[in-house]
Amino acid sequence: MIQILLLKNQLVLIARIEEVSTELGEPDCKLIEPYELKQENGQNFLTSWPSFTTQKELMIHSDSILTMVQPDKDQLDKYQTLTAKPSITVK
Repeated sequence: MIQILLLKNQLVLIARIEEVSTELGEPDCKLIEPYELKQENGQNFLTSWPSFTTQKELMIHSDSILTMVQPDKDQLDKYQTLTAKPSITVK
């Protein structure tokens, strides 16, 4: 499920999220293709998060998340465009 996450450190992310069963104290949320939502000059845009890796799946502790909300159509469309898999045509 694609969600917008407000983290306790004030970062706002959009990602596919899966809850994972783990041992107590281990990260229990898998973020798939996370992007940070940013705003500049009144415009919203998405940047790859974290910016220092190409890793597409990350684990975090659910207690790092303040809240989760459904993305609006504009943010969802931007995210789906960025994460779309290229189609392959065979001739």
